[in-house]
Amino acid sequence: MSYGFRMAYDIEFHWDPVCPFAWITSRWINKVVAQKDYSVDWRFISLRILNKDKDYAKDFPEGYEYGHTAGLRMLRVAAAMRADGGRDQLGALYTGFGESIFDVVPEEQGGPSRSRMGTDEQIEAVLTSLGMDTAYADAANDTSWDADIEADTEHALSHTGRDVGTPIITFKPPDGLSFFGPVISRVPTDEEAVPLWDSVITLATFPGFAELKRSLREAPQLAVFGQVDPTHQEDWKGGHRADAK
Repeated sequence: MSYGFRMAYDIEFHWDPVCPFAWITSRWINKVVAQKDYSVDWRFISLRILNKDKDYAKDFPEGYEYGHTAGLRMLRVAAAMRADGGRDQLGALYTGFGESIFDVVPEEQGGPSRSRMGTDEQIEAVLTSLGMDTAYADAANDTSWDADIEADTEHALSHTGRDVGTPIITFKPPDGLSFFGPVISRVPTDEEAVPLWDSVITLATFPGFAELKRSLREAPQLAVFGQVDPTHQEDWKGGHRADAK
């Protein structure tokens, strides 16, 4: 089966469509790409597969299992499109999914219901808005695509180790440096994008570098979360607020 690989990509970006931090990082990467003329291979990492052995009722806040499953359903659509030679369409598909989830007003203010995320209706609407074949929406219900998604997930983890989340980035694959994140809570400006990228690459290329992390951070600056006070700090652990469980 041909996945439509290009000869080479500058960046591999492993994404799950429901992760707000992966979404923010991806918007930053797009700004870097526009200024540095990089190419991106938008590959998969599934939070539902990463947490398949977890007890969601015990280990996560309410609603996380639904959200992670919705992400897997959307990734199945992306996997089907890639298998048909549409690898270079995945960046646009990710943008469509992300805008439909994160660039909307909160449900409490009349925005779309969170329960719509990952449904056939939402997926078909995104495909229609992008001018893509809505027949791909059928893949959301086809678990046979999970093997491809799990293979991409394992590919990402083989470069970073397993104690990570989303996104995972490889610069100059297949043998270039790989790292989880960076986890950022707001999209940098055009002027900030490349200096931040250069700083991350400089740090990550140091042979002894392992980790730079803090759990206290501002809430994600996304429309779906409403007006967020950027001075308010929250403690995050394992991809969710530590006090949410």
